[in-house]
Amino acid sequence: MKRTALLVIMAMGIGSPVFAHEIAKGPHGGRVAEGGGVHLELVATTDSIDVYLTDGKDQAVTPNGYKGTAILLVDGKPVRVPLAPQDARLTGKASNLIPADPKGVVQFTAPDGKTGQARFN
Repeated sequence: MKRTALLVIMAMGIGSPVFAHEIAKGPHGGRVAEGGGVHLELVATTDSIDVYLTDGKDQAVTPNGYKGTAILLVDGKPVRVPLAPQDARLTGKASNLIPADPKGVVQFTAPDGKTGQARFN
């Protein structure tokens, strides 16, 4: 288990074009990071994760056809939350309690098969 947490932390620290920095607070009150050509707003509640997608002009991107996974560090351990489209966001239920501003990575696949990820520190 410690090895998995270490691997997640190391992966979060690797710099590459698919990793991007956090840029602002979003309209839903979550943190926004850039990755894979879109902006992702991460909104965490006690037991769920919502990810809202926008383009470079802050216009909503429909989540239809997207899929993803949030890999969050909770109490020093990685928690994976599968994300699926629902209404205007990607959403998933967590098996653990999630803090309001979790650290981690959201990995996603767009409808065209391109992948991306955004890091939330």
